Amino acid sequence: MAAIEWSDGAPIYRQLKERVVAMLLDGVLKPGDALPSVRQVAAEYQLNPITVSRAYQELADDQLVEKRRGLGMYVIDGAATRLMSSEREHFLREEWPLVLERIQRLGLEPGELLDPKNKWGRK
Repeated sequence: MAAIEWSDGAPIYRQLKERVVAMLLDGVLKPGDALPSVRQVAAEYQLNPITVSRAYQELADDQLVEKRRGLGMYVIDGAATRLMSSEREHFLREEWPLVLERIQRLGLEPGELLDPKNKWGRK
């Protein structure tokens, strides 16, 4: 895992979980890949092992990883597909309405948002 800057806005175990989720969505972690051990992550990021265990347990509860006794945690087949589906659903249900409301409040048009040459977007 790359360097992580912890935010005060959310519990560290949740931020760690979100980091692993991002790695799954980005294809950095693939089915069958092992997650770094709890001890390794705790030492590398100077975290309490219980914090790392809690993040890993949530990933297991979400059926994204499985614990193999004596071997560690491994990414489950189909985890990225399941995750993509639930993340999209969450975005459309929770986040998109707020974004849409802001777009409408600012009077932005779809063309302004999608035009890669607009003065606010990437060039």
